[in-house]
Amino acid sequence: MLLDQITGPSSISGNFELLSRMSEKFYLRLLFDFVSVFILIRFIYFPAHKKGEFFFTFFMFNLIIFLITFLLNKVEMSMGAAFGLFAVFSMLRYRTEGISMTDMTYLFTVIAMGLINAVGIGTWYDLMLLNALILGFTVVFDSNIIWKKEASKKITYNCLDMIKPEKREELIKQLEEQTGLKIQRIKIERVNLMTNSAIIRIYYIEI
Repeated sequence: MLLDQITGPSSISGNFELLSRMSEKFYLRLLFDFVSVFILIRFIYFPAHKKGEFFFTFFMFNLIIFLITFLLNKVEMSMGAAFGLFAVFSMLRYRTEGISMTDMTYLFTVIAMGLINAVGIGTWYDLMLLNALILGFTVVFDSNIIWKKEASKKITYNCLDMIKPEKREELIKQLEEQTGLKIQRIKIERVNLMTNSAIIRIYYIEI
């Protein structure tokens, strides 16, 4: 009663107008989006890369872009504005920790799925097809189905005599014996004459 006297009944109903307009469509789209992203991250990304540190990032980026896009779409936000918002989010990255191009691609994908599922036009079958296409192409291109994936890692090598161009083949064989990897190529990234060491990036085929 006191709250009604302060704000008035019309004010209270106005404050919850957005919630009252949330239809069954919103919750179905949110559920559909969550299931699609869960399949992408848990059953495609994780088995291929064995990394779980970005789970929170992927899911929260997807949820945020979905909610913002869906809510702004309720106030007649144009598709151009939605893609502008999408572009802003897609350029974000963490400066305190390196993130690979593969992880950035998955981040871009979960943002795209949030946008598509929030404002996608068409039937549920159309939405299902779009998500299925994204998941399907991700499985194909992030696997060894079409081509073998090349991975890389940095190592510290403590013998500068072996990094000479004429000893490249000998160096590769030595690194293969030490790492147990079938090395395709190497790249000398940094040389430290003070410590007689070098940072070498080795490229190998993932099995």
